[in-house]
Parts: sequence; C-alpha cells; structure tokens
Amino acid sequence: MKTALKWFLAFILIIIIAAGAGGAYIYYGMQPVKASEEVVRVTIEPGMRTSSIADTLEQQGLIKNAFLFKSYLKLKSEGSRFQAGTYDINPGADYDEIIVKLNSGDIVKAEMIRFTIPEGYTVKQMAEILSEQGFVNEDTFLKLAKSPTGIDSQLLADIPDRAEMKFRLEGYLFPETYELKKGSSEQEIINRMFTETDQRLHKIADFEQKLKKSGLSLNEIMTVASLVEREVVVDSERSLVAGVIYNRLAKNMKLEIDATVQYLLDKPKERLMNSDLRKVDSPYNTYLYEGLPPGPIAAPSLKSIEAALAPEASEYLFYVTKKDGSGEHLFAKTYKEHLNNIEKSKATAK
Repeated sequence: MKTALKWFLAFILIIIIAAGAGGAYIYYGMQPVKASEEVVRVTIEPGMRTSSIADTLEQQGLIKNAFLFKSYLKLKSEGSRFQAGTYDINPGADYDEIIVKLNSGDIVKAEMIRFTIPEGYTVKQMAEILSEQGFVNEDTFLKLAKSPTGIDSQLLADIPDRAEMKFRLEGYLFPETYELKKGSSEQEIINRMFTETDQRLHKIADFEQKLKKSGLSLNEIMTVASLVEREVVVDSERSLVAGVIYNRLAKNMKLEIDATVQYLLDKPKERLMNSDLRKVDSPYNTYLYEGLPPGPIAAPSLKSIEAALAPEASEYLFYVTKKDGSGEHLFAKTYKEHLNNIEKSKATAK
C-alpha cells in the first residue's frame, strides 16, 4: 500500500513539474522579444496564411515562438483581418500590439515621385521633362508612346494606328499632376496618364451622346481639341475657335494653323516666317493639306475637349491674335475683313 502511495505521489509530482515547465515554456514563449528602437521591416504578401505570417515574424526576430503566436490567434479569433503590405515593427511589441498593427494596415508609405504635365505639351516635351527629372528613359518613353504595349483600356482601340502618325498616344496622355511609386517604369507612367484621359473623358456630361452627335471619331475630336489648345489662351474663345475650325473644314478650306507646323519642327520657333509654313511636307502641315492632321498635336485640356464637342456656331472663317498682350483674337467672316484685322492687330502691338 505504501509503495503504491509513493508511486502515486511521484506521478502527481511529475505532472505538477511538467505542468509548471509547460506553463513556464508558454509564458516565456509569449513574452515580447528584447525591446529595440531599431525597427524591423516585414512584408505580408497578398493571400499569405496566418501560419506563414507567424513563421515570418519569428524568422525576423519579432516573436519568440510561431506556434504559440498561431495558437494565440486561434484563441482570440484573430488573423483573418490582417492586411497585406510592408510594416515597420519595433522589437519588444507584444502579441496584441502586433495584431492591432496588422489589422489596421499601418503599412510603410511607399516613396513617391511627383510630376506635372502642363496643358498643351507634346509627347516629346513630356519625355524631355520626365527624363530631366530622372523618372524615365526618354527613348523608351517615346517608343511606347509610338507603339504602346501593356495598356489595359478600351480607349486604345479607338485610336487609329497609322504609319503617318508621329505618336499614337499624342494627345492621349492627360496633362495633370501625378504621384506614382518611385521606380515606376515608363510603361506604368504612360498607363497611368492614359487611364487618366479615359476617366476624364467619361466624366464629361453626356460624353458618348455628344461624340455621336458630332459625327466625328474620338481621334478627330481629340485632334480638334489639341488645335484649340495650342491656338487659344483665353478660355471664353475656345468654343468659338473650335467653331471656326469646323467652318473651314465644311468649306474644304485648309486650316492653315501655325501650331501644326511648329509640331513638325525639331525645336519650335518663337515666330514662324512665311517661308517656314510650307517647308515641311507632312500630312500634319495644314498649310499644305486640307482636313485635319492624322492625330492630335498636343495634350488638350478638358476645356478644349469640351469646346471641340460643343463648338460655338458662327460665320467666322478667320482669326488673328491681338498683339496687345491680351491673348485674345480678332475674328472675321471674309478674307478682306481678316486682312483689316491683321492691320488692327499690328496697330495694337505693345
């Protein structure tokens, strides 16, 4: 009897010791690691399982025991709301602090780049300024603008792919201020700008109806908008100038817009001479060819696009810029009136 009692007491003692050792193991394993001010960066990939997250935290030295952390998550019904991303976690954080951080999505903000594309810029000008800022390789940017790849937008199907077009995406990279992740590729930057154009177009009230009513293709509307953008400074004149363009097209008159010649020059001139106007033989040269150029000559603003969609009706066929510094134009119905306006403009020169 005494022997049996001894064995029983020894067994109970072993259980107590084992339970104590197990409790100590669990207690120690759940305690935070040694605190440090030096953060540890951890990345949680999309779709990552909680078991893998626990293993990663242990490997990175942020918890002592992945198994205990996983057990704690099950006990607390946690882990299902963890958000993917990159986190900075200080060693010394306890389980609950780590859980709160991963649930809240308190991720490290990606380093960003910021740039502004002015209204009326050409693809070449965009490539130049982005290259100067170190964001793109100029040649790569221009090649993609000419032969775009990797663009996931239905809008691309509406843009013709013609050999005579200098850049297929000319006029379709929206002028705006952008923020993208540092290290974004030329393709990602172009895709972002192209997507912005698509979104802006469809924010125009009744855009599809206006486009259909115009009887023109999207490319033709964007081309007219680009001409308006390069010709007009004063917003109130945009729809009127668009109307003049349509009036001349209806009468099979050459548009004779200086900006189309400037577009063909390696370096735009401050002032074109008469000898420049017919020097470059290109379908973009509206002094040589009737109709619209093959495509846009610059990135139009939303106001210019709206003007192209809703031109102001008039009988005007000509306009000339006032030389008084206002940026406004004098409009004429006949060539004789136009010549008089040219003299008036010269008389107001400052």
